[in-house]
Amino acid sequence: MTLIGWLQVLLFFALLLALTKPLGVYLFRVFESEAQPLPRVLGPVERGLLRLSGASERREQTWVEYCGALLAFSLVSLLILYALQRAQHLLPFNPQNLGAVGPELAFNTAASFVANTNWQSYAGESTMSYLTQMVGLAWQNFVSAAAGLGVALALARGFTRRPGPEGSKTLGNFWVDLVRGTLYVLLPLCFVVALFFVSQGMMQNLSPYHELTTLEGGRQTLAMGPVASQEVIKMLGTNGGGFFNANSAHPFENPTPLTNLVQMLLIFAIPSALTYTYGKMTGDTKQGWALFAAMSFLFFVGVLAAYSAEAQPNAAVSASQVVQFGNMEGKETRFGTAASTLFAVVTTDASCGAVNAMHDSFNPLGGLVPLVNMQLGEVIFGGVGAGLYGILIMVVLSVFIAGLMVGRTPEYLGKKIEAREMKLAMLYVLIFPLFILGLSAVAAVIPQGVSSLNNAGPHGLSEILYAFTSGTANNGSAFAGLNANTPFWNISLGLAMLGGRFLMIVPALAIAGSMVGKKVVPAGPGTFPTNGVLFTGLLVSIVVIVGALTFFPALSLGPIVEHFLAGAGKVY
Repeated sequence: MTLIGWLQVLLFFALLLALTKPLGVYLFRVFESEAQPLPRVLGPVERGLLRLSGASERREQTWVEYCGALLAFSLVSLLILYALQRAQHLLPFNPQNLGAVGPELAFNTAASFVANTNWQSYAGESTMSYLTQMVGLAWQNFVSAAAGLGVALALARGFTRRPGPEGSKTLGNFWVDLVRGTLYVLLPLCFVVALFFVSQGMMQNLSPYHELTTLEGGRQTLAMGPVASQEVIKMLGTNGGGFFNANSAHPFENPTPLTNLVQMLLIFAIPSALTYTYGKMTGDTKQGWALFAAMSFLFFVGVLAAYSAEAQPNAAVSASQVVQFGNMEGKETRFGTAASTLFAVVTTDASCGAVNAMHDSFNPLGGLVPLVNMQLGEVIFGGVGAGLYGILIMVVLSVFIAGLMVGRTPEYLGKKIEAREMKLAMLYVLIFPLFILGLSAVAAVIPQGVSSLNNAGPHGLSEILYAFTSGTANNGSAFAGLNANTPFWNISLGLAMLGGRFLMIVPALAIAGSMVGKKVVPAGPGTFPTNGVLFTGLLVSIVVIVGALTFFPALSLGPIVEHFLAGAGKVY
């Protein structure tokens, strides 16, 4: 580890902290204020889109209606994206005449992008046409992020709204949240940052691929395409899918150290700002800062652990007596160990999945950190919206445990946490490991699973565990030592991504529906404050304990045992 490396980490966090409040205030104005920004410019567009959808901002929905609208929209989106891939060879904007995407891969990709995961079992530049990239994948990057944002706001409204005179139990309107998230938040930010990316050398065109002659006299195909417009939403929407197979390690997707920094800021920008938005919704911004503090503490622990591991030499090349300054295998020299490690922690903290280094080449403990980040359940900033509703579920568990310790009915923001909410919260918590560990166990014992591995032993198990963790956590990154483009992996990972997204959204919205109509009890001497250091410490402890109890045995058989074997000279 170096001073310059830590200065990069601190600079990143300082810029993130500076963005959190102003962007959080802007989000509050967009979704919770009577007047949205730029009413004369964007107001008519919003009203026109809502009129087309048949929705009205004055008609709010119950949690069942909100959930039904989200699921119906997502199902239609999945079918359209699947059909677009299957027919891309018949459609325009396909200068390379790329063929139709196979049925299993098309299902996997459609599920991946609709679930805001962007797991890619394919190389983008040799599989997807420009039309599929723009109309299918980039479009889903916008609307899946906006949908997640809406779910977070709906849950926040459930906790913060006071029951009306008629006992209203509405949580907002999904179509209004979807339109506003896209129109007021994602599109304007993406337009500005995309221009910045182009100024830094990121390409944006519809040209056919270029055939070049190398210095050695060989032939090379140089891929072109509308990269900048997709790159910015893949980061801001915590989607992560790369236009190119190398993702953000590719110089056309991430040309300079400055774009690398901006991409990391985009990943954390909205999840971080939502904590402040939530604080304003509660009427006490300390509530939001307590969540931000818990997320930040876990983020710094992850950076310290991963950077410490990657600052060590790679055991696989130690016998060659090559001088090593940290583990540079699989990393871009223009970014180095510090920026690559920071990027890995940020992208797995935020369920983004974009990568600027090969996670499969990390040292065992360095690869352990991204795994743990995802297995904690999208609570360390998390995806757009998913991070907030994930951490709020952990808040419910923390408040319940605090109430048990003092022998008092647990309350949060003056509303009692009762049996129904706890059952739903535990359902949310249990769905996650059910998909990860259950599917990993199946893949580890059947030929269709293990035949795709490029590594044996504990590293092979880590590859399987990482794949299903990434899919279920809607992250999309991979160890990449795994050939996932097979019928078994495409279908099983597609199911994991859909389950990890929608089967967890349903109980989250159900909790919101249960809480929104409850009466608010005034704070008393026995009320546990949820806006201070003590609660932040309890929240962090609950997150770590739940994650450790669930996944530590599997991690012990994978990256942890691999670390000790590497120290004994055994590598995989």
